[in-house]
Amino acid sequence: MANGQWYPPEWPERIRALAEGSLTPVTPRRAATVMLLKDTDGTPVVHMLRRRASMAFAAGAYAYPGGGVDPRDDDRLIRWAGPTRAWWADRLGVDETAAQAIVCAAVRETYEEAGVLLAGPTADTVVGDTTGEDWEADRAALAAHELSFAQFLERRGLMLRSDLLGAWARWITPEFESRRYDTWFFVAALPEGQRTRNTSTEADRTVWIRPQDAADAYDRGDLLMMPPTIATLRGLTTYTTAAEALAAAPARDLTPVLATARLENGEIVLAWPGHDEFTKHVPTVPAVPTVPTGGASA
Repeated sequence: MANGQWYPPEWPERIRALAEGSLTPVTPRRAATVMLLKDTDGTPVVHMLRRRASMAFAAGAYAYPGGGVDPRDDDRLIRWAGPTRAWWADRLGVDETAAQAIVCAAVRETYEEAGVLLAGPTADTVVGDTTGEDWEADRAALAAHELSFAQFLERRGLMLRSDLLGAWARWITPEFESRRYDTWFFVAALPEGQRTRNTSTEADRTVWIRPQDAADAYDRGDLLMMPPTIATLRGLTTYTTAAEALAAAPARDLTPVLATARLENGEIVLAWPGHDEFTKHVPTVPAVPTVPTGGASA
């Protein structure tokens, strides 16, 4: 393996089926993921988790805390600090209801999968330690869909701190993939007094790692990642502090990145616009194994 690019073995067949018209694309589900940063020894590190080998999707790949939008993430107006819903709607390219749901999903999933909560009792405060038994009970109820995020915030007397998030990128799963997501990537700094822990049922390992070290490990083939993960990770390597990365977020281009597949010179060319490093050339006809000559006959 030249690098750690995650590439499912079923993709060539699904790409051919899409080109032939025998595969109907699945509608992507809205999702959010958060690149959580903290400054360590004069450099920012990012929190990543490794998906369990038993997972049907991207098994063994490194990713960030995140997941799909819960239908209840937009079921009511919640206490909200930071840029308005209208501002977020314009930034994310959706309506205000969807904007609340996407931002809520980012904050909720970070709490569910990393134990970090971007919320506080007032517009300029953030909760501290969230590792007590009562916090864990609420977190588990959220993860089990027994409690909506709005109910959780109301119960705790908290407001969502949308100003602690910066929208970074948007990637849409290719049309030939069976599990599709329209995912907004956010960046955030670890709040003072909080710490991460592996609370995800989908991960078997979590790490804090320098973005450049993680990118180098991917290039060596030591860390497996999906294209959106390594692409956003490379985008963090130029910043010297978490605050600097957050300050750069408003200027980031959120044009959706969607992989395309085309026929060219007898091959299927799989490409992600603006990201040439992920281009793949797939034979239109699977290679037939060669039979050694000169050996004993069957």
